[in-house]
Amino acid sequence: MQLESSQLLQRLKPLFQENFEKFGELGAAVSVWQNGKPIIDLCGGFRDARRENPWMSDTLVLVWSVTKGIGSACVLHTLQEHKIDISQRVAEFWPEFVQAGKEKVTLAQLLSHQAGLCALDRRVDVLDYDAVIRALEAQEPLWPPGTAHGYHARTFGFLLDELVRRIAGKTLSEYWQENFARPLNLDFWIGLPKKENSRVATMYAAKSGKPTDPKQFYADLVTPGTLARKTFTSPYGLHVISKMNEYAIRAHPIVSFGGIGSASALAKFYSMLANGGKFEGQTFFSENTIAWMTTTIADGVDRVFQIPTAFSAGFMKDSRLAAKKMFCPSRTCFGHPGAGGSHAFCDPENRIAFAYVMNQMEQSLLPNAKSLRLAEAIYL
Repeated sequence: MQLESSQLLQRLKPLFQENFEKFGELGAAVSVWQNGKPIIDLCGGFRDARRENPWMSDTLVLVWSVTKGIGSACVLHTLQEHKIDISQRVAEFWPEFVQAGKEKVTLAQLLSHQAGLCALDRRVDVLDYDAVIRALEAQEPLWPPGTAHGYHARTFGFLLDELVRRIAGKTLSEYWQENFARPLNLDFWIGLPKKENSRVATMYAAKSGKPTDPKQFYADLVTPGTLARKTFTSPYGLHVISKMNEYAIRAHPIVSFGGIGSASALAKFYSMLANGGKFEGQTFFSENTIAWMTTTIADGVDRVFQIPTAFSAGFMKDSRLAAKKMFCPSRTCFGHPGAGGSHAFCDPENRIAFAYVMNQMEQSLLPNAKSLRLAEAIYL
């Protein structure tokens, strides 16, 4: 399918406006690319609750777990450059990982949330990187690795970061800037420089109301002792949304949920992935690495979310068992959503990339109507 800019604008603009008028959006932006070119870039609303600072085309915002997709791409690029296959064992590159029965865990299992390391027995601070890594090394898997999958909400970014450090000898944040952000001129940061702070929209917690489906997951999320609760509180810290608005916190390179950027930067990056890992004559990813992103490794009922989810090597996909799609009609679609409503994905079959970002959170950790209505309208 070939998108036509004016027709797509006619479909998307009213829906985008409705997000503010009917769905309580404060500030937001949406970006759609196809064949390596921007088709639609819309932004509106305000960066602050007082409605004093308009959301501009260069506004940046926290995108929570959308960052996991960026982090996963960095790991896969590292593996590609060092000629490492995802069937190899994590301990080959991270010897201390063998503790507590993890010697056979493969990179593919780790990247597809099958390693059983979604929660930690040790109480460690999310801002204490070394303590979290030691806790992960000592942690016994919560299920036999490879037998099931469960969303690693907080630990995932640390696993990604440590792999890049062990193999490439630099932090994932540095790797992102060197290999993608600067070459592609992407306004996206994992660890925000101070000079960019004035452009960042303030993030606001979800207003009280009925949580969305899956109901059992959201009930477990506030129940001490449940797997969902442990997963989303370990490593502990930064549970109050307003803390994420402090510059000192924005400056931390938190790969699981700390990425800050624009919708257009995310869509541009995913556009490169949608076009076989190529952009303007430059090749970033091989066909083999793109296949790791598009090929489902784990699919079934998620131990944490308690609904069907699916993962490729680091990216979320639509589960074949799910009643509703979170991405697009194409089977090759992959991406990653963020808490509260942010969302980014690509469709390699049609070479389409999509990103939606906002600053008024909803009570949802998975994509909600604000972004899904827009994504669905692309395919009408």
